[in-house]
Amino acid sequence: MVRKTVTVQREEGLEARPIAMLVQKASQFSSKVHIEVGTKNINAKSIMGMMSLRVGNGDEVVVVTEGADEVAAANEIELYLKAQ
Repeated sequence: MVRKTVTVQREEGLEARPIAMLVQKASQFSSKVHIEVGTKNINAKSIMGMMSLRVGNGDEVVVVTEGADEVAAANEIELYLKAQ
């Protein structure tokens, strides 16, 4: 299992379109991919779950991946969250 604390650095935060793109990225991996915010632990492959997070620019999240390609998945999600 890989756990990475990431500060979101996207000007628009995670609104509808960036969330859809994040879900697409997460779905490319066979590993389980979750985003934790506070006490919420959401499957990053679930668009409805991700929409419930309301993550903005500068917010801190924890990316948790588990599976065969967990390192690649964690790195890719981190890069996406830090993209400006």
